[in-house]
Amino acid sequence: MNPLSILLLGFAMSTDAFAAAVGKGAAMTRPRLGQALRAGVIFGMIEATTPVLGWLLGRGASRYIDAWDHWIAFGLLLLLGLHMVWNGLKAEADGPADAARRHGVVGLAITGLSTSIDALAVGVGLAFVDVPIAAVALVIGLCTFGMVTLGIMLGRVLGAVVGRRAEVIGGIILVGVGAAILYGHLRG
Repeated sequence: MNPLSILLLGFAMSTDAFAAAVGKGAAMTRPRLGQALRAGVIFGMIEATTPVLGWLLGRGASRYIDAWDHWIAFGLLLLLGLHMVWNGLKAEADGPADAARRHGVVGLAITGLSTSIDALAVGVGLAFVDVPIAAVALVIGLCTFGMVTLGIMLGRVLGAVVGRRAEVIGGIILVGVGAAILYGHLRG
């Protein structure tokens, strides 16, 4: 993966956390920068850890499926991207609004973990391609930190509509990164 693909992956992985942060920021009366930074740190640390865990799981199985690795990476990223697009396009239920009202550290950690499941699956997919997983995890964590901090601060102003659009864009980016991985392996 080239640096631009890693950066795009980082932003794609952070869009669902951004959407949750926008909802959380919209639910808060007057989010302060300190609250936004705390949320960004919690989400970023979780989001940076989960792809490494997935990568470790995937590396354990890589010797068994080496010939199909690029197809597996493409398939996982395609499915995750389409899932993010689907979630971004469907109408939101009342559940996420209730979850966005929880502002404590535990509530943030639970929300951060729920938005990082896709990063775990991406980590599994990345185990089958030659990537510097530490750099990828760092970029994902930093992108998530920035996007969540921004999402909390913009939440009241922008509302849930932007959050859904951000998730759709992130899903499209994931599909594009998967297609680039597949193209690179089939071409090379």
